[in-house]
Amino acid sequence: MLIMGIDPGTATTGYAFVREDEDGAPQAVAYGVITTPPSTPMPQRLQHIYAEVKRLIAEHQPEEAAIEEMFFGKNITAAITVAQGRGVTLMALADARLKIREYKPAEVKQTVAGSGNAPKKQVQEMVKTLLNLDHIPKPDDAADALAIAITALQSSRWEHLVGE
Repeated sequence: MLIMGIDPGTATTGYAFVREDEDGAPQAVAYGVITTPPSTPMPQRLQHIYAEVKRLIAEHQPEEAAIEEMFFGKNITAAITVAQGRGVTLMALADARLKIREYKPAEVKQTVAGSGNAPKKQVQEMVKTLLNLDHIPKPDDAADALAIAITALQSSRWEHLVGE
């Protein structure tokens, strides 16, 4: 099963495609980021994110998608812009009729690193180890998208085992 992971944002949206190899281990197929310049008006930035997510779906043909749920910090303005990016990403996923899984940051950390309070560096190291990569994926948004995809792959595997 090929799963698309998304770490939503407006300036930078991380994406990743992960599948199980023949031994059942997660394998990175592709990952990277979609970026939009801050000087571009917001409607065009959102349009670019939407178009790129649609293009990536068409190119890789995932069976499911996973996206990080919103984490609200103290910066309301930043939260609103992230929510806008998340919204157009969800719309692109829904347009493709993908099953969409949503995970809180602590759920992703728990699945990948064994602790919902794991620091970002520990999660990145585990992503590198689980996917047998030579280095930690950069930028951070791509590593986060890989962690989200790994979480969805684990959830899907569990559901299959218990018959959900």
